[in-house]
Amino acid sequence: MSVREKLHIGMSLAPTWLSGDAWRRSDSEIEQVYSSDYALDIAKRSEAAKLDFVFRPDSLFLNVEALENGPGFGSLDPTIQLASIARETSRIGLLTTVSTTFLPPYVVARQLQSLNWISSGRVGWNIVTALDGNENFGLAEMPSAQERYERAAEFTEIVRRLWESYPAEALKLDRPDGRYADSSLIRPIDHDGAHLRVKGPLNLPAFGNARIPLIQAGASPDGRNFASSVADAIFASAPDMEAALELRQDLRLRAEGHGRKADDIRLMPGLSLYLEQSREEAVSLFNETHTRMNSARKFASIMAMTGLDLRDWPTQRRVTAEDLPPLPEKLRSRTHAELLRRLILREELTVADLLTRPEVIGSAHWQIVGTVEDAVAEITKWQSAGAIDGFIAVPGGSVASMRLVLDEVVPRLAEAGLFRTDYSGNTFMDHLEE
Repeated sequence: MSVREKLHIGMSLAPTWLSGDAWRRSDSEIEQVYSSDYALDIAKRSEAAKLDFVFRPDSLFLNVEALENGPGFGSLDPTIQLASIARETSRIGLLTTVSTTFLPPYVVARQLQSLNWISSGRVGWNIVTALDGNENFGLAEMPSAQERYERAAEFTEIVRRLWESYPAEALKLDRPDGRYADSSLIRPIDHDGAHLRVKGPLNLPAFGNARIPLIQAGASPDGRNFASSVADAIFASAPDMEAALELRQDLRLRAEGHGRKADDIRLMPGLSLYLEQSREEAVSLFNETHTRMNSARKFASIMAMTGLDLRDWPTQRRVTAEDLPPLPEKLRSRTHAELLRRLILREELTVADLLTRPEVIGSAHWQIVGTVEDAVAEITKWQSAGAIDGFIAVPGGSVASMRLVLDEVVPRLAEAGLFRTDYSGNTFMDHLEE
């Protein structure tokens, strides 16, 4: 399988390093988490490290139950937040998250192209179909995965056509001839589809000729098919190298099936890093971060994803393949459910061990708990095996852990020739095409 010479790296602006009990640390700066300067500092540090982009995930609802112990998905609007960062940075890509389930495509196309102008071509769109939040938009329940992805495909096509409907070359600004634009180059899209009707054209010209990158996070069969047809990169949960290898190979084959090149799509799994000066300190940091995590919520999550009720099981009893019932009919995320099921089938962990794994306590991301040297070695191993094209850093445990990623891990990858030492382009797409 093709191996990219250099990695692509993004940094999450969602403060994952403050999750669990990490926000309670005296150095967490939790009071600043909703300020524009908090995310700006991380973006500037990420730009200094020459990262491809900073990334703001998003959810359109508040988990009130979780709010007692953490932010409960509360956040600033990602596109507005990145607009504030755009004026204070110059090269780093700005990846915002917008749902195709709840918002009108014309509004989304205009917002993203507006941010593209404000940032001089550095915007990217993380396309999500959303898993929750339907009641905030007048829907009694979420559409099925198939319905969501059918709408997402149509929605994405509309947005791309709207961006093309007012091309950059149509804007003439010819003072001597008094010609503002060549209107013959501007065309309505006249879309009348299964889910949406949009006339167009967009009332904003495209910024230059650099294409706006599309990022997608679905790893279910429907999600993979959609992502491989349009996405430039995939932000996925890949808790182990075998899962990453399978996903990357499948996405590349599917891309070719859609008439694209295999290298047109890049797998960038989330990478959760708990870093300290020693492995013992890193394990302690990880344990301290999760010490108060509610066991009842963990058991409820396992039951929702697998149908398995472990509440009364002895903590040292192993969970085996024979214990697993069929997958429940209704699942919030089939991708995460299948990853948890896969973990149980592969490792037959004890109940106690199962409750510590990222498939249960997090988003099933690739996880490294150790030193900077451990992180560099593990990333190098995955890259040389052809399992990844890069990663999106979602550090955990502490602000110091987050800064170690930017100040030490990334520079060492650059020293090893696995990452850029400087930017060679100015737009988000330039960075992805290096």
